[in-house]
Amino acid sequence: MSALRTCLAGAARLAPGSRRALLLLAAWFALAALGPLLAPHAPGEIVDREVFAPFSVRHWLGTDYLGRDVGSRLLWSVRYTVLISTLSTLISCCCGFVLGIATTATSVWVERVLGRLMDGLLSIPSLLFALLVIAAAGESIPALVLTMGVIYMPGAYRTSRALALRIARADYVTASLARGENRSFVILREILPNMMGPLLSDIGLRFVYAVLLLSNLSFLGLGVQPPLVDLGSLVRENVLGLAYGAPAVLVPTVVLALLTVGINLALGGQRS
Repeated sequence: MSALRTCLAGAARLAPGSRRALLLLAAWFALAALGPLLAPHAPGEIVDREVFAPFSVRHWLGTDYLGRDVGSRLLWSVRYTVLISTLSTLISCCCGFVLGIATTATSVWVERVLGRLMDGLLSIPSLLFALLVIAAAGESIPALVLTMGVIYMPGAYRTSRALALRIARADYVTASLARGENRSFVILREILPNMMGPLLSDIGLRFVYAVLLLSNLSFLGLGVQPPLVDLGSLVRENVLGLAYGAPAVLVPTVVLALLTVGINLALGGQRS
């Protein structure tokens, strides 16, 4: 219950503009949940002999390089892009935030060992790390989620630890400790609520990183595998349509940009 009250207290700190932008965030998740139900065709169904067809009444976003309905595939791709990016962001941020805040109340050697481990993970380029892990573990959605979660956990750890250390030196935290409150109370009721704004901004940033990394992997053929589809694989498989200005390659690119910008608007600009 105390954790729930903490989250509600942090939500109350959102700026009015961010509350409005959260509606955009909810819209993306609703599209991810309901989109495939609205798709008129299965994602792999060939519905027309004309490839790279333009907008039309029958196919409102045209067809792709095999004559499949782009609108249907787009609705399916949003689900997998949002699902995988959200799960990996939750893993990286939950683990990173918990470890970062916890190390402020542990002994120095724990922070040193954990800090060096996180620094080591940060030193590895994210795309290279993902390629190595996926090549070893196989191309599957669980492997993608766990790999991306581990890649962005060190950044979340460093952000939360820096915020916690700064807030821990505040006068109201010192007063709480002076009146005999235990460390759990101080963390949950004094430190965490005052971190919610910057942490939400960091979550938005991690989500954008996850979307872009997933798109890069899919563009290289190592992301979501057929018959499943995500936004990155939509761009990759229809890249030849650039020569014709086909919607099959232009529309996923625009949706990908709208998704990343929308998430930044929704979770960015919080008050510290």
